[in-house]
Amino acid sequence: MPAKPKPPPPGPEDGAPPAPFWRTKTLETLTPQEWESLCDGCGRCCLIKLEDEDTGEVHHTDIGCTLLDGRRCRCRDYANRQKRVPDCVRLTPEAVRALTWLPRTCAYRLVRDGQDLYPWHPLVSGRRASVHEAGISVRGRLSGNEEEFDDEEYPDRIVSWPGES
Repeated sequence: MPAKPKPPPPGPEDGAPPAPFWRTKTLETLTPQEWESLCDGCGRCCLIKLEDEDTGEVHHTDIGCTLLDGRRCRCRDYANRQKRVPDCVRLTPEAVRALTWLPRTCAYRLVRDGQDLYPWHPLVSGRRASVHEAGISVRGRLSGNEEEFDDEEYPDRIVSWPGES
């Protein structure tokens, strides 16, 4: 289980350096570069998800989108993902506010909810590998990509991910 986010540090009025952008800005005021840097590279938003029609509960699987590179935990064609995968959800401030399936550890969700990033987030640690070292990413946990499974196999691939229970 990942550590709980830390409270914000002292601000400039205390003689400390200014707080990082994710502590002072809303999703709507982030620059494009800041927005992209919030992605921790876990790859969990690119998993196949199943929604229970009766309860609306969303279940994550260990199956990646056809474009998910399970080793790098990145999209293989990020610039063209929505053309190649029509149901790919583009994260925007509006989408982040509406989506219920974003991982609890997701930086977009944390900023939305006024919480701090986890110590393993690359913006905090200064290292891209920290998300994998913390066991948060899909690296080494995928059974395969969606084209490798029949739809009827999806329910058998429902799993729990770190930080979600």
